[in-house]
Amino acid sequence: MDRRKFVRLGAVGVAAAVVKPSLAAENLSTEKSQKFVAITKPVMISTWNHGLEANKAGWEVLKKGGSSLDAVEAGARVTESDIKNRSVGIGGMPDRDGNVTLDACIMDWESRCGSVGYLEGIAHPISVARHIMDNTPHVMLVGLGAKKYALKNKFETIKTPLPEVKEEWKKWKKEQAELAKKPEINHENHDTIGLLAMDADGRISGACTTSGWAYKLPGRLGDSPIIGAGLFIDQEVGGAVATGLGESIIRIAGAHTVVELMRHGRSAQEACKEAVDRLISKHKDMTGLQCGFLAVDKFGNVGAYSVFNGFNFALRTNDKEELVDAKHDRSW
Repeated sequence: MDRRKFVRLGAVGVAAAVVKPSLAAENLSTEKSQKFVAITKPVMISTWNHGLEANKAGWEVLKKGGSSLDAVEAGARVTESDIKNRSVGIGGMPDRDGNVTLDACIMDWESRCGSVGYLEGIAHPISVARHIMDNTPHVMLVGLGAKKYALKNKFETIKTPLPEVKEEWKKWKKEQAELAKKPEINHENHDTIGLLAMDADGRISGACTTSGWAYKLPGRLGDSPIIGAGLFIDQEVGGAVATGLGESIIRIAGAHTVVELMRHGRSAQEACKEAVDRLISKHKDMTGLQCGFLAVDKFGNVGAYSVFNGFNFALRTNDKEELVDAKHDRSW
């Protein structure tokens, strides 16, 4: 399945979705002694196949003894610069008015975090988010304030949308002249990249960056710039990132939920699955509503789970560099 079809919102179904109960204690893995086995550090994981290139950049930092924070920022910047990617950075799709707006957040092992939302014309929103974290008392800046901050601190600018993206938007605009208030989720949406890294010292950091829902209503923010929804790190437990329909992820504070489940004894894999179960339980109709979670615990164990098939993630360790298909609840 093409990753660009990860989220597809079809016609509203009349039947309620089957709701799975949350994992109870008796449903957890019986191999308790194997759940939290420490693995060789460092470790880096990133959502989607573009995570392979992101991981390469991050790994260059990690293999030299660099921090997980520097690694996730370096990886995110690679995807933000990819002109072929239609849901992140310079190649991103615009909102319904034709403006490309970017969201990003970053968080480290000390629970420091920074975020930008609805940022236009800046090449690397992830680096602006980190600069806010490192140099201000704030966590999030949005819109014009975020852009003024980026320009004041001499961050690289870009011109968006790209010519080919603008042509796609013009075509969509013509076809959707009478579009209802709710824009359609199409095949170009939600290739958001989320990254998690554990460095040689065991320190965990994470990052998210996206251009969001193509042809969204102007002003819309999804989960990606929201600490606790798109990303959450707690060094005592682990970290998690989310991908998919942001509105649904926000409703369950997705990334935070995964981390809290790990705090209460779930493995990274079990926590991702239970978060998906919880998300399903909050929606009467799951027609085409795709979301996924990716996590790492404090020992370096990795987990991933999604509502539908099609979600994958890039894994990098000292002896592995691969794209892994995540387990899922149901098939398209």
